[in-house]
Amino acid sequence: MIGLAVGGVWWAADRIWEPIGAAGIAVAADLALTGCLHFDGLADAADGLLAPMSRVRRLAAMRDPAVGAFGAIAVGIVLVLRFGAFAATTAAPLVVAALWCASRTAMCVIVATLSYARSDEGGLATAFVGPTGGGAWPAGCGCRARVRWLAPLVVGLALTVALAILGRGLHGLIAVAAGAVAAAAVTLLARARIGGFTGDVLGAAGVVGETVGLLALAAR
Repeated sequence: MIGLAVGGVWWAADRIWEPIGAAGIAVAADLALTGCLHFDGLADAADGLLAPMSRVRRLAAMRDPAVGAFGAIAVGIVLVLRFGAFAATTAAPLVVAALWCASRTAMCVIVATLSYARSDEGGLATAFVGPTGGGAWPAGCGCRARVRWLAPLVVGLALTVALAILGRGLHGLIAVAAGAVAAAAVTLLARARIGGFTGDVLGAAGVVGETVGLLALAAR
């Protein structure tokens, strides 16, 4: 729904303003609708995952509400890339919906397959932590629980593919695939450096995936 709203705003703005103006409005609409939640995660994740430090310090940096140099640079680069991608192609609301759906589906995959990186409680992602302290789909999870977590993955994937095809056909599918690869790269980096996911990692994976998908959509 957020993706459809952002895509719809982009489409409507493209009928009134030049592409640059429509792009700025689309970026602003996404930030307003999400309350900058995922960009906050991107900033914190960049501070923790990119700076050279120990695992303990990485987790502490990600919990610190202050934004460091790595976080500020990451957010700035992503905003510029999103703006440029929106400005470089004609409005495609359904593909935006597909990319945003894919990013949320990727978050479901992460929490279902990866362990929670923090040993303490209090983070925004603690609601996704399984009974063993691992991910939401830990070893020994019952069949009913597996179905409960598999359902949103299947529905999310089906919606993503359908929206991408309806929006831009093969080009839309390529954009979604590029976004999925980017989200996976963020996930693998988090696994290597902090041993799992946090709420910030979920936000960063989603935002990076959407951004790379938009860039692929804007490619000639």
